[in-house]
Amino acid sequence: MSEIKPKKSLGQHFLHDSNIANKIVNALGVYSKTNVLEIGPGTGILTGIMLNNGNIDLHCIEIDKRAIDTLAEKFPSLNNRLHHGDFLNFNLIEIFSMPFCVIGNFPYNISSQIFFKILEYRASVTEVVCMIQKEVAERLAAPPGSKTYGILSVFLKAYFDVEYLFSVNPQVFTPPPNVISAVIKLKRNTVEKLLCNEELFFKVVKLAFNQRRKMLRNSLKSFLIYSETENPIFQKRPEQLSVSEFVELTNLVEDLIQKQ
Repeated sequence: MSEIKPKKSLGQHFLHDSNIANKIVNALGVYSKTNVLEIGPGTGILTGIMLNNGNIDLHCIEIDKRAIDTLAEKFPSLNNRLHHGDFLNFNLIEIFSMPFCVIGNFPYNISSQIFFKILEYRASVTEVVCMIQKEVAERLAAPPGSKTYGILSVFLKAYFDVEYLFSVNPQVFTPPPNVISAVIKLKRNTVEKLLCNEELFFKVVKLAFNQRRKMLRNSLKSFLIYSETENPIFQKRPEQLSVSEFVELTNLVEDLIQKQ
């Protein structure tokens, strides 16, 4: 079986440390016949561990045809559960009609896009365990008030409990990345729907953080609310607000829009 050479264009850094691989898989809450989707299995170091677990119904999505051919040869039992294509373009409900978990060593250049895709399927995704750039992991786990707290921090925390698990040294990859990596875990919380207009919530959060140094009364000017309310929440900056406060803000914005 020929060795796959990592492609820089695909952001490939193949994990080769079996201890780290086991820690990642073990962090996943696996119960009786848990549906698991692996994103970017690459050389299959996580794949092999999960296939040996009889409780996991594993499907894999891989964009690299070379990896697909290698994985098909290495793990013939995967058969039609090995999907060739770009995860960002997949209809995940066609793979799993029931709730499922996500696992993977995410390509660092598209990790944010992967999380936005996961948010689209938040009604079906029960858990995520993934390796990403340490800086991004810290941002996602950051609490309100932190300088690294941002748009994705708010969106993910609205629907998931986010936990920073452990850091990973560059030397466990081929080739070693120029950054330290980290593994995080997202566990779906009990929020089925936010207590506000969710579409407006996403717009408010994005607009607020697009001008994160400004107070909300200035960054949300496009909603024409800055001169119409004395609510102290508008004197804050976006990184100061928790998810629940962003929900409150969204409801205030909607009320003010309706009054115009």
